[in-house]
Amino acid sequence: MFKKSENWKELTPREKLAKRLDYFGEGQNIQFVSPEAGAAYKGRATLVRDALELKKTPARVPVMVSASDYAVKRAGFTARDAMYNLEKLVEPLIAFQMEFPSDLGFVSIGGGGKALEHLDYKLYKWPGHGLPDTQCFQAVEGEYVTADEYPKLIADPSDFFMRTYLPQIFGELEAMRMLPLLPMIQEIVLVPPALMPFAMPEVQAALKKLMEAAAFIMKDMMSIGALAGQVAANGFPGIFGGFSKAPFDAIGDTLRGTRGIMMDMYRNPDLLLEACDRFVPLMIEAGVSAIEATGALAVILPLHKGADGFMSEAQFKKFYWPSLKKVLLGLAEEGILPLCFAEGSYNKRLEVISDFPAGMVAWMFDKTDMHRAKDILKNKACILGNVSTSLMAAGTPEQVRAYCRDLVEYCGRDGGFILTNGASVEMTTDENIRAMLDSVIM
Repeated sequence: MFKKSENWKELTPREKLAKRLDYFGEGQNIQFVSPEAGAAYKGRATLVRDALELKKTPARVPVMVSASDYAVKRAGFTARDAMYNLEKLVEPLIAFQMEFPSDLGFVSIGGGGKALEHLDYKLYKWPGHGLPDTQCFQAVEGEYVTADEYPKLIADPSDFFMRTYLPQIFGELEAMRMLPLLPMIQEIVLVPPALMPFAMPEVQAALKKLMEAAAFIMKDMMSIGALAGQVAANGFPGIFGGFSKAPFDAIGDTLRGTRGIMMDMYRNPDLLLEACDRFVPLMIEAGVSAIEATGALAVILPLHKGADGFMSEAQFKKFYWPSLKKVLLGLAEEGILPLCFAEGSYNKRLEVISDFPAGMVAWMFDKTDMHRAKDILKNKACILGNVSTSLMAAGTPEQVRAYCRDLVEYCGRDGGFILTNGASVEMTTDENIRAMLDSVIM
């Protein structure tokens, strides 16, 4: 586990990041399966670090294949297994990583099905719970927080989530509406009235449900940890250790919903901006706490509603980027690398997002023009991307290799580029994955 130095608070963000990169590159505390695996790890980590730091051109362009969904299907398992039976997927996914050796181990196998079902989660349907076993989970779009609840959300987000939002989205936590405002519990008296709701059977049952769900989650986390550990031990570095979100997305995805937050930009702009700013420290803490727990290098931020098709450039500059930039700067302040996964197209955002300290953020693109991204972000940020899911599903190996070679030759010039998928691959062939891996070899 990464340990901060005694003078950590005196270091600059760049110095902190360098120390985390040192830890990542050396593979400290990893029990490699062999000396050869240790050497392979350090070689791959050097390629990745060189690309991320923008200081020198790597020996070759590093490559990361994001195809856990395909690997699960290829091994004879279903999307339902990825939600309910993670322990069965550890060995097949390790075998897949060994057979298709990319420079970064990127495994994303979900989990949480038992816990979500136990709490009667309303925001999603998933395989085995509302969807066929073979189908990927789906968000249930809705307005789970109303516009007139903005003041309560802004005043105390934690209390709002505990007593209003969680009972709204978890059927088994309805009784948490009865909980007291916790700051009321501040004096020692014989029978504190504020504590009385905790004695109610409904509240105790809800809290018990939470504890039981936590046990399910811990079991899933053990499987994920075992997988990540074994992937690293076999010589494949991983950089991801947590998630965060853009404040606009944190509000728009599952609180106000797409329609609600888009209307808020016109009807409640001041409240929306205030709420986004209120969420900044929460989103920073989400990333920092995850990295403190895992010792990893990077926090991934999947970006949704900032894409070209959702809002104008003026709206992006006003509503989306300012609070997101604060989150990124907050993570960078702790030497954590924010990796922004720009879902959809960011062609109209590239000049705006280039306004950031060089080498302190990385951008993974889905449908963005990678040539233009390279032209604008070179010497500013490492870029990753963007082999499309459609190409991997329907293209020939020759087409995959040709597309990847173009990315390698253009975006890989002078470094600062990692070849990867635009989004995780579910439908493809072994031949197409090999073509992608082989394309980085000169």
